[in-house]
Amino acid sequence: MIDVTGQISAVERRIGDRTLPAGQARVLTISQTYDAPLADVFDACTNPERIPRWFLPVSGDLGVGGRYRLEGNAEGTVQRCDPPHGFAATWEFGGEVSWIEVRLRDAGDGRTRFELEHVAHVDDQRWAEYGPGAVGIGWDLGLVGLASHLGTAHVPAGAGVDPAAAAGWMASDEGRRFVTESGARWTAASVDAGTPADQARAAGERVAAFYTGA
Repeated sequence: MIDVTGQISAVERRIGDRTLPAGQARVLTISQTYDAPLADVFDACTNPERIPRWFLPVSGDLGVGGRYRLEGNAEGTVQRCDPPHGFAATWEFGGEVSWIEVRLRDAGDGRTRFELEHVAHVDDQRWAEYGPGAVGIGWDLGLVGLASHLGTAHVPAGAGVDPAAAAGWMASDEGRRFVTESGARWTAASVDAGTPADQARAAGERVAAFYTGA
């Protein structure tokens, strides 16, 4: 059993913005400290044999300049890699290009701080309709998968790693509660970033309903 409240509370979520050459972009940052050493977390995030055990099947060239593809999801180009401290890549999905960067640092006592930044151009209308939860809930699920793979606090090792087991968990009461609580935290982060509370709540409710099938 996953400690849903414990895992949700272990994650930090922030919303910001950034000016890029192509215009203004939204910046979503999600982070968690794992009970695993830096080199192991880096390997889990970059080794094509390990990535499918906690995230999605991956193919292609994971070297700098190479093209990767995550089955049923995004593809992109690896732009930078700094072992064991992180990497950056494009995130291409639905005909749009955004950017991800993973940063890792030694948190002491054999622990590692994982931080993922996702930068995307999102127009005001789409932001008002869906908010950060559209992407953020997916990343929350990724972090719980990594916690499961590493066997860290709040998530028993191996829980939800198998695709069939993960799908069953998502349909369970526990999985739906995880999505609902994740959505609520992203709504709070959106309000903290300046989104009107009623708009943020409405967007959060729409996205949670999509994920839970409500």
